[in-house]
Amino acid sequence: MIAAVLLILMAFIAYSLLQQSKVRNVVFITIKGETISMSSLKGKVVLVNFWATDCKSCVAEMPDLIKTYYQYQPRGFEIIAVAMPYDPPAQVVNFATKKALPFPVIHDSYAEITQKFGDVKLTPTAYIYNKDGKRIQRAIGALNFNKLHALLEEELR
Repeated sequence: MIAAVLLILMAFIAYSLLQQSKVRNVVFITIKGETISMSSLKGKVVLVNFWATDCKSCVAEMPDLIKTYYQYQPRGFEIIAVAMPYDPPAQVVNFATKKALPFPVIHDSYAEITQKFGDVKLTPTAYIYNKDGKRIQRAIGALNFNKLHALLEEELR
């Protein structure tokens, strides 16, 4: 019994390390053609937000994401908004332009990014990484911005 529990624990740790390694090597190409790597964001607190233009919760939280970005970006906070593969690229570009999204927007055309973040299927889903690039939180569903701001205050000291 103990051996089985240890085996499961070791498998979980190995899987977690593999996922963390995949994320460190992620390279985002924005809808503007800019390239951003996760490793280049080391030293910043990063929120990677998976969203879709047809997701009511995603669209509803965009104004709060924009406010949060403007409030914390000068202190070392970055948001990467990853539109889901099924979202029409032109619709993503139109939304980002119309809403004047100030943070990098990516369209995950080939599902490479969603795969590297553990095969994301639900939106919104957010991953938050500390300055060392270690994942410190995952949120599925709409973000609680009071809790997010408290976390950012702590991490951006």
